[in-house]
Amino acid sequence: MSFELLNKFRDPELCGKVLETLRTELSGGLRFMEVCGTHTVAIFQSGLRSLLPEEIVHLSGPGCPVCVTHESEVNAFLDLAGRDGVIMATFGDLMRVPGHQGRNLKKAQADGARVKVVYSPFDTLKLARENPGDLVVFIGVGFETTAPTIAATMKMAREQGIGNLRVLCFHKTVPAALEALLADERAGIEGFILPGHVSAIIGLEPYRFIADKYGKSAVIAGFEPLDILQALLSMVRWRNAGEARVVNSYTRIVSDAGNAKAREIMYEVFQPTDALWRGIGCIPGSGLEIRPDWESFDAGKEFGIVIEEGPALPGCKCGDILKGIKRPDECPLFKKACTPANPVGPCMVSTEGSCAAYYKYKLD
Repeated sequence: MSFELLNKFRDPELCGKVLETLRTELSGGLRFMEVCGTHTVAIFQSGLRSLLPEEIVHLSGPGCPVCVTHESEVNAFLDLAGRDGVIMATFGDLMRVPGHQGRNLKKAQADGARVKVVYSPFDTLKLARENPGDLVVFIGVGFETTAPTIAATMKMAREQGIGNLRVLCFHKTVPAALEALLADERAGIEGFILPGHVSAIIGLEPYRFIADKYGKSAVIAGFEPLDILQALLSMVRWRNAGEARVVNSYTRIVSDAGNAKAREIMYEVFQPTDALWRGIGCIPGSGLEIRPDWESFDAGKEFGIVIEEGPALPGCKCGDILKGIKRPDECPLFKKACTPANPVGPCMVSTEGSCAAYYKYKLD
């Protein structure tokens, strides 16, 4: 995509015209939720949140992979990181996610655990070849965006005869989480801005239930200001017409059919399972687990990892924030015990977390 085309989606004059149309056509309030960490940051960073009419309420959903990684999953990371002969490989944004008593991988690394930050799952192939006497365990988190690349890495390891690579699989899938949010009426969600990255893999069809079952609208949108404003205007117009629709407005990147090859690779290696989401609990069918014919790569089975729902972090309201029930500044720890320099909860850890974005960009 050319910079000239991209800049049109950032054009202040065009954005101003759509914003004015939105103000004119808005009848009553609108509570919308975006479910992608990149959208969270884009809405704050662009200044859109402060420009939207007061009647439009912006909720940040569980679209940040780090934020929804459950405490017991973090405890599993820490358990394996402390074992002899194990090298943990992870993306850097997981290093400070708190588990039991605030422990995290960064602290475990400081205490001598062998934790390596990688930039791609494919980096673990080289790490495993260079350490043939150790087990390299990659922490598999994230949504449908990252799962295909990790599945592809496992396929390459099998093809290359790399026998010391394992995956600790905690992948989650977006549509089931959206249904759990809609089933809980406390947030009063009236529409969704759907994640562009995930949708590039799964396409439009998995979201149809939002309109068909719940009578709400949703738009797959890009991350530029004009993308977001057009999505909101569409939702307002459909509601004014008494309609509910699910539409792909990010056609320059996302096809309605998604990426069939990526899904084929993903489901060759993984299969659906129930999963724990931090602050939300167990959502049936919202996770991915390694299939039996790939279990030689399954670190969870090899080490007997058991994931159970336990007590939440004391005082942390990340769960209610992820469900759209509370704003970050309604958490008693926000900007007090919990800051980006000293995060207590996961929503403050990631740069795409709603608390971190609220802390950095919110105007007092």
